Amino acid sequence: MLFVKTPTSVLGLLALLAASAASAQAPSVPSMSQSLPPISIGQVTLNAGAVFAGSNEPIRSGLVWRVYEDRGDASQPNIVGRSSSPGPSFTLSPGNYIVHVTYGFASASKRISVQRGSLNERLAINAGALQLKGAVGESPIPANRVSFSVYVPEAQNSEGRLVIADAKANDMIRLPEGTYHVVSTYGDANAIMRSELKVESGRVTEATLNHRAATVTLKLVGSAGGEAFAGTAFSVLTPGGDVIREAIGAFPSVTLAEGEYVLIARHEGKVYTREFKIESGLDRDIEIIATP
Repeated sequence: MLFVKTPTSVLGLLALLAASAASAQAPSVPSMSQSLPPISIGQVTLNAGAVFAGSNEPIRSGLVWRVYEDRGDASQPNIVGRSSSPGPSFTLSPGNYIVHVTYGFASASKRISVQRGSLNERLAINAGALQLKGAVGESPIPANRVSFSVYVPEAQNSEGRLVIADAKANDMIRLPEGTYHVVSTYGDANAIMRSELKVESGRVTEATLNHRAATVTLKLVGSAGGEAFAGTAFSVLTPGGDVIREAIGAFPSVTLAEGEYVLIARHEGKVYTREFKIESGLDRDIEIIATP
């Protein structure tokens, strides 16, 4: 029988090849030298929210947030974050900041110091809202024909400080808690109503201001019910001679408060007058007949 002796070096080579084959079939192990995504170090997360003072009910809309660097001096603060979300999150570097939030015309602010991790802040705002409408008797005034001005009374002056002018019906007017003087204007003449309204924190005060007024169409005609003359200049006066409204056209409309008036019409060098009366809720034509 013939025996063949394999040299030791050859056995070592086979073992090495077998180990290499086994290694090729095994799952690869990630290298520890692989580069990983960068991790932000030293950043702080500020989670903010606002509540109504007194009730601590969360405010879920109408908020505007700003975060400023607190430099501790009188220089203009640098804004580093802004959001209109009811519950925003801001990523900040460690340091001192001022968190400010507005709710319409109301606001709150707080100084904070952030160092690491995350911080939750809830600011309380002492505010509510007004929602206004206009009406004549039982009839609502169209939103595009009525406007509202809101004032903060001061001393003996009910219109001490104007807060907002030309607010529209059904607007949500967000205000600090307190008492306000509201002026409602129907049309663009003298149909005006006033009211004192109270705003309470966390509540919407709904109010309808009722006008005693009517809308009339002015006409200069050759005969009762006849065609209106174009290019007529009209003036509406009080019985004492104060001008309330002026207009030019064939049949301009004007909304007037309940009461007595004098109408003057000027056409082709001639002047015509008549007295008339406004009754609340009675919209109608006011004609002047151009007598020869």
